[in-house]
Amino acid sequence: MRKFQCKVCGFIYDESMGDPDHGIPAGTCWEDIPESWACPECGVVKADFEMVEMI
Repeated sequence: MRKFQCKVCGFIYDESMGDPDHGIPAGTCWEDIPESWACPECGVVKADFEMVEMI
């Protein structure tokens, strides 16, 4: 599973964890998140995230 980081605040969306507090169940792939979803920390849109390599 991949991780995506908000370019504005640094929040990490982890596909394996999802965002259950905002209706995105664990295991949800990035592509399957609705475009209306926003960063739970700062409110920016999905386009303001980038995939990150986690070591």
